[in-house]
Amino acid sequence: MGAVRGAAALPQWDLLNLLADAASEEPTFTLRMKTEATGLLREGGRVTGVRYQGPDGPGELKAELTVGCDGRWSTVRRSAGLQSVEFPANFDVWWFSLPRDGDQEFSFLPRVGPGKALGVIPREGYNQIAYIGAKGTDAQLRAKGIEAFRDDVAALIPESAAAVATLKSMDEIKHLDVRVDRLRRWHTDGLLCIGDAAHAMSPLGGMGINLAVQDAVAAATILAEPLRQHRVTDRDLAAVRRRRLFPTAVTQGVQRFLQRGLGPLLRGANPTPPAAFLTVMQRLAWLSFLPAYFIGVGVRPERAPAFARR
Repeated sequence: MGAVRGAAALPQWDLLNLLADAASEEPTFTLRMKTEATGLLREGGRVTGVRYQGPDGPGELKAELTVGCDGRWSTVRRSAGLQSVEFPANFDVWWFSLPRDGDQEFSFLPRVGPGKALGVIPREGYNQIAYIGAKGTDAQLRAKGIEAFRDDVAALIPESAAAVATLKSMDEIKHLDVRVDRLRRWHTDGLLCIGDAAHAMSPLGGMGINLAVQDAVAAATILAEPLRQHRVTDRDLAAVRRRRLFPTAVTQGVQRFLQRGLGPLLRGANPTPPAAFLTVMQRLAWLSFLPAYFIGVGVRPERAPAFARR
């Protein structure tokens, strides 16, 4: 990709499609759809690939280096026995979609009410909704039924009441059990974990995908030459964690700070921002640039290595 200054928001699946299309032009790239890793292959204590389940049944893939990027509930890291540091999370997220009402637009700022909040993410032809509530309340939310849920959502976005009325069943509402953690060690012999597999992020700010991509770019930069020479060492794999630990820790720290601010809201308090915060933002409006940069660019953005640019 060319040198373009700035940031753009796009759905994760569109980014994945773009990457898959670009990778398909590489002679040694193979994409296996509807396939998931079910375990690791080992020889003499070293990870040598993965077991998988696909449309045609189970299989095995051998690799000089296995990269685990299978998300917050990573099978790869669990199979490797890698240990993590867990951080508390006080909220969960429920995802669903609503039809868009004509040309109606929403800002990325959340809508909040006592005990709940939601964010609206505009997509092509529909809006993706992230409903935020107290952790551990999924069963309670579903027991109340779809009518009560529609009432809660419509109270937060009354201008979309007609769209909210199209929700027919709680089966349309997908629960995300939020967890925040970080592996103490991101690798073992023959294996490296990156993205949420190495550090599960809170969905606050939508920064998890940014860190995952930056992890991948850093890994490519550091490991390309050792892989070419077939001599990837423990030190090479540790260098990826060393490079990415600082931005990961800082981002998780900010997310945990924001999460603490959700506490009173989730306990039913009046969702009014502190007066001091409002005064600062009114007098120093340019400060709004900082959270936008932090979310869109990050603490340590990675530049694609020269061999990967087109």
